[in-house]
Amino acid sequence: MNVAPVGGTAVHDHVALAEIELCGELIIAASAADEDRLSADRIDEVLRVAEARWPRDEDPGES
Repeated sequence: MNVAPVGGTAVHDHVALAEIELCGELIIAASAADEDRLSADRIDEVLRVAEARWPRDEDPGES
């Protein structure tokens, strides 16, 4: 039997949990959608892509 090492995996577990949460958000959005597929813009909206790229107080066009 293989056992995962104790310690050192907390970061990976945190990342995995975040990914699972995002997948869940996509599944919920897809099941609620009227169309067959989510558009790229809707996926970005669900995953909050724009929020990750630009903080709320910055406008991406201000550079």
